[in-house]
Amino acid sequence: MNLGLKNKVALVLASSKGLGLACAKGFYEEGANVVICSRSEENLKIAKEKIEAADSITSDNKVFPVVADLIDEDKIENLVEKTLKEFGKIDILVHNAGGPPSGPIEKITKEEWSNSIDLNLRSFIRISELIIPVMKKQKSGRIIAITSVSVKQPLNNLVLSNTTRLGVVGFAKTLANEYGQYNILVNVVCPGPTLTDRMKELINTTVKYTGKTYEEVEKTWINPIPLGRLGKPEELANLVVFLASERASYITGTLIQVDGGFVKGLF
Repeated sequence: MNLGLKNKVALVLASSKGLGLACAKGFYEEGANVVICSRSEENLKIAKEKIEAADSITSDNKVFPVVADLIDEDKIENLVEKTLKEFGKIDILVHNAGGPPSGPIEKITKEEWSNSIDLNLRSFIRISELIIPVMKKQKSGRIIAITSVSVKQPLNNLVLSNTTRLGVVGFAKTLANEYGQYNILVNVVCPGPTLTDRMKELINTTVKYTGKTYEEVEKTWINPIPLGRLGKPEELANLVVFLASERASYITGTLIQVDGGFVKGLF
């Protein structure tokens, strides 16, 4: 499906691996120019090659890598400045950030609390403050925040995610309310258990604390999923790319999970 994203500029955070990489690839395939970022220059190089190996509906869209640590406000500002210098606009922002450490509440340190708030919440606030004026001037924009199903159904040993990602939801809903008048649409997507390095880390942490085998712990994630399997990164990316398109022009302020039915709540 041609989603009308040709020549749009999509800034995708934490996009050298996992869900961020899948989103960047999805935008590129739809003909958008894609800005990718990571703390690792080497990982960005590999990611750029993977994205450019995909088929695109156009031949002149670009992948533009920028090294950036999302905990550092100066690096966030530099990321936005380089994007604007290269393309002159930002049509789409996908806020993605690495998952915070897992573990029971009593094992979480003050430093981990602070880093999680900086990485998951403050980075979203800061980059939104920089990009909203650009989108207001354009009188259009799409902001999609990737959180977790933990914002709908708290997960064991993930107190940092359960807590800080809810702050992202509150801020995103407020952005949607205040800036809808400028045709800036803001939504939150909530991936469920998905085949990423993050999922492997969560399983290994549980193995460490419980003494169970990897296979036993993996089954505890899969068993509650009606579809009977973990998700694929591209399945989450499909929704993100759609929400960034004109096909989703009347969708804002929403939380949508991509979880194979993992969340059982009605709302």
